[in-house]
Amino acid sequence: MRTPVSRFRDVERQANSLQPAQCLPPCHERPNKMWFIKDACGIVCAVITWFLVFFADFVVLFVMLIPSKNLTYSLVNGTLFNSLAFFALASHFRAMCSDPGAVPKGNATKEYIESLQLKPGQVVYKCPKCCSIKPDRAHHCSVCKRCIRKMDHHCPWVNNCVGENNQKYFVLFTMYISLISLHALVMVVLHFLYCFEDDWTKCSSFSPPATVILLILLCFESLLFLIFTSVMFGTQIHSICTDETGIEQLKKEERRWSKKTKWMNMKAVFGHPFSIAWFSPFSTPEHGKADPYQYVV
Repeated sequence: MRTPVSRFRDVERQANSLQPAQCLPPCHERPNKMWFIKDACGIVCAVITWFLVFFADFVVLFVMLIPSKNLTYSLVNGTLFNSLAFFALASHFRAMCSDPGAVPKGNATKEYIESLQLKPGQVVYKCPKCCSIKPDRAHHCSVCKRCIRKMDHHCPWVNNCVGENNQKYFVLFTMYISLISLHALVMVVLHFLYCFEDDWTKCSSFSPPATVILLILLCFESLLFLIFTSVMFGTQIHSICTDETGIEQLKKEERRWSKKTKWMNMKAVFGHPFSIAWFSPFSTPEHGKADPYQYVV
């Protein structure tokens, strides 16, 4: 719960008390410029994510599937695993390089405030850090250094905030990572059983010690990320269904927006209407035509 002091810092009740002269000039950004956060920790985590996916693909292909004598087994599992891995990395790229719903910097100017045509007693939110007029349900991210609409949290693994415009891609990323983790875990168990029954030198093109080490590493990685991404996927779906972001749940903020059904909330994130495009990271959902600058009276 926010204290009265912290709330007073970014809430002003009169347009002329926003002191636009103290704000920096508006940030005129090119609309086609790719969104990318220059955060060292986030970049390292993103690189590690891609490395782990490629490592899992290497072990699956060159340790388990290619040496297999069953061609059908290798083709089916190889196609399935690589397809899921491709969608996982595509979802990760879209989540990382998509604008999560950033509010323009420095828009708390005199001209912009006058254009809002505020009514007497109407509450306006201002962020003192990026000097912008904040829409309802927007929060400031100290890493992105921007106010993000419907910000859920900042995820270092995608080096970006999870917000209004990229939550779909983050949910797909966690879903596909959990699926390839489960698939890899099942194949590791089956390969261990097969190698125990057969000669270890015949079940892999690598030496038995190298094969065991690679399989154990993949098993540990798959189990760890299966648990992590499954929990994250579940919390994201719950957050979408309840229409309450992670920050709003953490701060226990008072609900000031209209309540919708769970299905309507899902369609608001993944697009209207339900289709196969919900599961595609290449499909951009329609987030509606609501005014991004909604204020609370």
